[in-house]
Order: sequence, then structure tokens, then C-alpha cells
Amino acid sequence: QVQLVESGGGLVQPGGSLRLSCAASGSIFSINTMGWYRQAPGKQRELVAHITRDGSTNYADSVKGRFTISRDNAYYKVYLEMNSLNPEDTAVYSCNADGVTKAWADFRSWGQGTQVTVSS
Repeated sequence: QVQLVESGGGLVQPGGSLRLSCAASGSIFSINTMGWYRQAPGKQRELVAHITRDGSTNYADSVKGRFTISRDNAYYKVYLEMNSLNPEDTAVYSCNADGVTKAWADFRSWGQGTQVTVSS
């Protein structure tokens, strides 16, 4: 079983910055893709960004140029640096990872989510 725990959410003023962190733990052999998703009230969950093990990244158009995803493969962590935040970025941000466990089983796990609120 693989667990993901996010941290770093909170309240920030428009134009501000936040850095989200997510740590994976458990019976991990390897992690392929790690990503961040968000869900705003009344909206569907959407992909924010993801990063592969070799560092290839993909971003939602709405966050390109403002958000940066990175990962630490040695410690199974993924980060999301968010700059120039605006109220439309308000949402619950969840971490996601897929890979292989030490029992050679595929896994796809989600964190519990962390609230990001952008408001003056």
C-alpha cells in the first residue's frame, strides 16, 4: 500500500505564492508519474501538472508560466511552486502518483488533498 500526504496549502492574497509538497511512503519499488490535480467547488477535478520519472512535465494551460512542478526521486516527493496566484486558483489540491510496489503490483494512489484559498 502506498500513501501520499500533501502539505503547504493555505490562504494567500492575489498575486502571492505558495509551495505545495507531497510525500509518498509505503511499499514502493518505483514511481513513474507524479502529479497535482485540483477541484474547485462545483467543478470537476482537473489536472494541474504532472512530471515523469525522467523529469518531463506537462501543465494545464491555465497555470503555464505561473506554476512549476518538480520532484525528488530519492525521497518520493513532488512539489508544486505556485506564483501569481489568483482567485480562480482556489481549490483543493491533491497529489497523485502511479508506479510499482515491492510486491510487483501496479499502484495509483491519491493524497487527501490540501486547501488553497486565494483571497484578499
